[in-house]
Amino acid sequence: MLAPDETRLLTETFRKVLTSTPAAAVDAALTGAGWPDLLIEHPDAATALVFRLLGETGTHAPLLNDVLLHAAGQPLGGTMPLPGAGGRWLLWDRTGHRPDALDPDLPLHPIPTGAELPLAPGRRALSWWLLGTGHAMLTLARTHALTRTQFGRPLSSFQAVRHRLAESLVALEAAEATLSVATDELGALLAKAATGQAALTTARHCQQVLAGIGFTAEHDLHRHVRRTLVLDGLLGSSRELTREAGALIRTLGHAPRLAQLT
Repeated sequence: MLAPDETRLLTETFRKVLTSTPAAAVDAALTGAGWPDLLIEHPDAATALVFRLLGETGTHAPLLNDVLLHAAGQPLGGTMPLPGAGGRWLLWDRTGHRPDALDPDLPLHPIPTGAELPLAPGRRALSWWLLGTGHAMLTLARTHALTRTQFGRPLSSFQAVRHRLAESLVALEAAEATLSVATDELGALLAKAATGQAALTTARHCQQVLAGIGFTAEHDLHRHVRRTLVLDGLLGSSRELTREAGALIRTLGHAPRLAQLT
């Protein structure tokens, strides 16, 4: 467990690395800043801190490989096949971009097959990334609503706009509450489903608030929306995981308790 002062210092350090380092050098810069040691010593705190920052800053790095390698008891710094949506397998390359990459910003490309791997730590890590991305989109939409006018009134004064932003925030906060108690396989599965759905909901609402400008290459929203779609599909999409959770509950005949409420 990290102390509050340690968390603040590490947050500032990693945020500076992510915002000031060229994309091609982020992986090496994070390694130099102590990411591997932090993951080994404090895996839960490391994934929550760094993956959320990846989402908030709009940066990317192949750190999901490290989370899964660590969970499997293997050395960090390599790659692992990742299950994607629809039963296909993907590899997050650490050596550079490929022409068959799924996204222009991510060196993530299809491979023929993969093998079983521990999914819960990776799902928790992706959940934090999706939350950070959701909050980044919400910040962009909120700033737009506060600074733009329509029919002589601030955009933020319209009830429809306020409702979309509020629904996005509620979805993200609820998903984070689910993630905060995700201590086992089922909890991680539900957290990934909840954060994926919350990020997709936020993307939809923020696109409506930003209107046409959100579709343009000059605005950052489209990058966050693409990132959301890709991350939601990794290690099980929100739809696939919801169906899986439903099938499990039907088999058990009851819904397992995820948190003790007092």
